[in-house]
Amino acid sequence: MTQTAVPDGPLKGLKIIDLTAVVFGPYATQILSDFGADVTKVESPAGDIMRFVGKHGDEGMGPIHLSVNRGKKIITLDLKKPEGLAVLHDLIRDADVLVHTMRPAAAARLKIGSRMSSKRAATCSAARLKIGYEDLRAINPSLIYCGAYGYSAEGPYAAKPAYDDVIQGYSGFAALAGRLAGQPMFFPTVINDKICALVLTYSILAAAYHRQATGEGQSVEVPMFESSVQFMLVEHLGDRTFGPDEPPGYARVLSQHRKPHKTKDGYLCVLPYHDKNWADFFRIVERPDLIEDPRFCSHAARSANYEVLYSMLSDFVAERPSAFWLEKLTAHNIPVAPVQDLDDLFHDEHLNAVNFFAEVDHPDSGKILAARQSVNFSATPARLGEPAGRQGAHSVEVLKGLGYDDDKIERLLADGSVQQAENQAAKQ
Repeated sequence: MTQTAVPDGPLKGLKIIDLTAVVFGPYATQILSDFGADVTKVESPAGDIMRFVGKHGDEGMGPIHLSVNRGKKIITLDLKKPEGLAVLHDLIRDADVLVHTMRPAAAARLKIGSRMSSKRAATCSAARLKIGYEDLRAINPSLIYCGAYGYSAEGPYAAKPAYDDVIQGYSGFAALAGRLAGQPMFFPTVINDKICALVLTYSILAAAYHRQATGEGQSVEVPMFESSVQFMLVEHLGDRTFGPDEPPGYARVLSQHRKPHKTKDGYLCVLPYHDKNWADFFRIVERPDLIEDPRFCSHAARSANYEVLYSMLSDFVAERPSAFWLEKLTAHNIPVAPVQDLDDLFHDEHLNAVNFFAEVDHPDSGKILAARQSVNFSATPARLGEPAGRQGAHSVEVLKGLGYDDDKIERLLADGSVQQAENQAAKQ
C-alpha cells in the first residue's frame, strides 16, 4: 500500500527540536512525529551513526535510520561554530521541546548542558554552557528540556557511555536471559533502547500536559539504566517487596520449562492461564483427575508448582502434531500461537488485514517498506510521515522557516555552520 496522504495527528502543533542519535532518542521522536508533532532533527556534520548501518549504509541511508527518523525535517548544524549554535537558538525560540541524548560531560564539551549537582557543574565548566537548561530557558521560558541519558546525572555512573548492550548487562536483562541458556546473553533486539524510548515519549507528553495546564516549562531527565531497571522489576521485584531477605524474581517466567513447546512436528507457544483454561486442557489430554489436584487446582497453587506444571505441559504437547493443538486449544479459547520467524511477519494474515505494513516512495531509495504505528485514533489518526532523508535534507527549508534571507543562508552554508544534502544542493 502506497502512502498518499498525511493526516493530522493528536500532537499537531507540538514543535520538537531533536538532537538525538542512534535508536533511543530517534525512536521516541519518530513516535511523536507519527502522532502529529513537528520534529526538526539536528544532526552534526558527522551524521547519526545509524545512517551507516545495513544496506545503503555507505550512502548514509541505512534501514534503521529510515525506520526511526521518518516524518522529521533534517538540518545539519555544526554546533561548535557560533553561527551554527545561533541557528539552534533561533529554532528553540519557537519550540516546545528540546531533546538530546548526550552524556552530561559530553554535552558540556559541546555546550549542551544538563541538570547537574553544583559539584558536577563546577567540574564541567558550567560557565561555558550555552544551551544548558538555564541558558535556553532565558530564550524560551516555557521550553521542555529533555535529557535522555545512559544514567542519571546525579549518580556515579553519569559520565559512563551507555548503549543497549551495556544497559542489558547493568539492568539484569542479560543475566535473566542467560538463565535458560546457561550463560549470560543479550536479547536479540535493542530492547533497552526501545523500552527507554517509550519512557522518553510518555515523559515528554507528561511535561507537555503540565505546561498546557500551567504554562510552565521544565527540565526532564530520562536515564536508560534506571528506566530499564524499573521496567525489569515490575514483576521481578517479586518477594523482595516484603523484605531484604526475600528473593527477587517471578517464578513463572524464570522457569526452565517456560519456552515454546515441541509438538510432534514443530513448535507452539501454549499458555493455559486461568482455572477454566487448565481444566479444559486437562480434559483435552484426558487427565481430568488433574483438575482437582491440590498442586494445580488454583492460580496460587499453580504458581507454587510452575516447574512441575510446565514440564507436564511440555510432555503433553509433544504427543500431538501442531495442527491438533491449534484446532483444539483455539476451540476452547486457550492461548496458543505458532512460533513465527521474522520473515513470517510479512505474511501474517492479521498484520496484512490491518494494513500494518506500508510501501512508501522514497526520493532516493525508491520503494521502501515501513511499519505503521499500532495505535488507532478515531478522530486524529497517526500518520506515516515523509521518509527519512539525507543529512541536511531540509536545511535550507528550515532556515527559510526561521525567516533567514538568501544571503544569510548562503553565508551559513559557505562557512560550514549549516550543511545541506547533495541532492538538495542540486535543486537550488
